[in-house]
Amino acid sequence: MTTHDPAGGPAGFAGQHITVAGLGVSGISAARALAGLGARVTVVDGGDGDRQQAAARELESAGITVRLGDGATLPEGTDLVVTSPGWKPDSPLFAAAAAAGVDVVGDVEIAWRLRTVTGAQPAAWLAVTGTNGKTTTVRMLASILEAEGLHTTAVGNIGTPIIDVVLGQGKDGARPYDVLAVELSSYQLHWAPSLRAHSAAVLNLAPDHLDWHGSMAAYAADKGRIYEGNTVACVYNVADRATEDLVREADVEEGCRAIGFTLGAPAPSQLGVVEGLLVDRAFVADRHQQAQELAEVADIAPGSGTPAPHNIANALAAAALARAYGVGPVAVRDGLRAFHPEAHRIQHIADLAGVTYIDDSKATNTHAAEASLAAYAHIVWIAGGLAKGATFDELVQKSAARLRGVVLIGADRALIREALARHAPDVPVVDLDRTDTGAMSEAVREATRLAEPGDTVLLAPACASMDMFVNYNKRGEAFADAVGELTARDH
Repeated sequence: MTTHDPAGGPAGFAGQHITVAGLGVSGISAARALAGLGARVTVVDGGDGDRQQAAARELESAGITVRLGDGATLPEGTDLVVTSPGWKPDSPLFAAAAAAGVDVVGDVEIAWRLRTVTGAQPAAWLAVTGTNGKTTTVRMLASILEAEGLHTTAVGNIGTPIIDVVLGQGKDGARPYDVLAVELSSYQLHWAPSLRAHSAAVLNLAPDHLDWHGSMAAYAADKGRIYEGNTVACVYNVADRATEDLVREADVEEGCRAIGFTLGAPAPSQLGVVEGLLVDRAFVADRHQQAQELAEVADIAPGSGTPAPHNIANALAAAALARAYGVGPVAVRDGLRAFHPEAHRIQHIADLAGVTYIDDSKATNTHAAEASLAAYAHIVWIAGGLAKGATFDELVQKSAARLRGVVLIGADRALIREALARHAPDVPVVDLDRTDTGAMSEAVREATRLAEPGDTVLLAPACASMDMFVNYNKRGEAFADAVGELTARDH
């Protein structure tokens, strides 16, 4: 790792003409905040539907100009463009900004610049990114920090917009945050050039959002931005060499350490697992001779069954960031015990006739689905949806020995069926030629027919949901409802 002397500080936005791209949650938050700081704000959005018009009326009542139906033209006199995460770098608006010499940044960058504007002591940022596991890790981290008695919250690509949290520091007598657990997507990192976290973690790297970034190299580079300027620790995944490579390439402050996490026994400067215990050989007095017990593996979300390997890894990453901030081992244990997984992430739905039903609708890409499939010995897999350009041969090859059967749904199910034919030709496959929401009930019935006692019926689609459902939450709810129908039928 090289070293870096970070520049930056609070930016004065008063009097600037700032164009905000997008009327989503983060765009509305940025527009209101910047207008409140004295900027002249124009919001542009290519849509002109009921949602956009309602949002526009609300912003216009606060003195903010809104231009709907044209997201490509740069308003005259713009000094800065603030984009919503989903806008692609090659958007015409940004090309116009580049031609005019106008910078484009995101809401995370604005929040970072504003972190001292309220006069409160700025909260430290512990930041997390990765292809999968970000939300779970950030929520585990927040739970651990709370167990230490710290005032914290999970922000960024989760929960309350980060600008709102930063500007709320110490207002109206509220207790300022000590530290923030910050989830950051590759989109957000792309647009946050000044971010300098206390410590940060990249959980894993696998192809995703390549249509947005243009290449795997560009995607990885944006993920790696999270390490830039770190002051205490860059946390990486020992099992994923690409994350360690990003640490090596990062420009950090003098004394910042590389800290690995592993599902095996940890080497010095790592956290890992020994005989069912999470142990720390990084933040101890003599890491070459000593190890500190942090928790038992069973402490990770107790009551939800044996934790999947990737959730053990998530817990280790969260623990590493907390330990980098000075949190004691008892708080790591208590925080992990208090953590409860969000719905649709390896969520146990029911046990019926010796078969376990698991909802991992959040597994919207092959990397996430591979982690889910690796957690169970014998599986009837419900998969399919929108592939987003993914291929499935490697996933099927790695998982074939665990598959009792497969039920396919969704628009791009043929891609998975063809991979199964090539790499798991003996596994029974039910191909449901339908993309209506009611298909989930039939899928669960067919999966139940294929399952044997001791098996797991696993919804881990490896695809996005929008061909059949509004989002992955609705897809998971449909799965749970379908399992509930089995229960009602049996009684």
